[in-house]
Amino acid sequence: MEITWYGHSCFRMVERGMASVVTDPFDSDSVGYEPLKLRADIVTASHDAPGHNFISAVKGFSREITGPGEFEIGGVFITGVQTDGGKKNADLPRNTLYVFDFDGLTVAHLGDLRQAPTQSEIEALGSVNIALVPVGGGHALNAAKAAEVVSLLEPNIVIPMHYGHPAAKIGLEPLEKFVKEMGLAAPEPLPFLKITRSGLPDETKIIFLGLSGSV
Repeated sequence: MEITWYGHSCFRMVERGMASVVTDPFDSDSVGYEPLKLRADIVTASHDAPGHNFISAVKGFSREITGPGEFEIGGVFITGVQTDGGKKNADLPRNTLYVFDFDGLTVAHLGDLRQAPTQSEIEALGSVNIALVPVGGGHALNAAKAAEVVSLLEPNIVIPMHYGHPAAKIGLEPLEKFVKEMGLAAPEPLPFLKITRSGLPDETKIIFLGLSGSV
């Protein structure tokens, strides 16, 4: 499958013969980056904010998912797990994590997760091969909490998102803070990630994606 990052928390995931997915499309007037011009079969929004639910930026979709549940669309199995909001945290905006299962290759988009998932939430997510993790703070995980979540989920691959960037208008912590927290060398961004299940690393690997078209 192929995963491309378009800024903030927005990714496009494509696997041959299956439905394409765009996650958390944003309003560039609110968060910066280039205006989105994307097409997909499925579009998901983790929560109700212009940086994450600008659905009209995506064309051609047949299904819009904005909350928890289980779905099967175009060969892709999707599990949405609510982490904030509701009766437990009524004062917090609702956030939904999504796990996308592309024929056994699983990708978890954590949205604006604010704290480490509970054990029951982790069990609901199941085995995660690729985790798209917010690392820049704001209303989501900061670098230290993101590192904690990575250790809890133990994915094969981590792709950071939702961090400070020259193209962004909002003030988030820079990617370098997460890099330092993880004890890594300076990141070398890839233009996109192309991966198969058989190609997954045995140990957790951090992969940095550059903005689409910028690398």
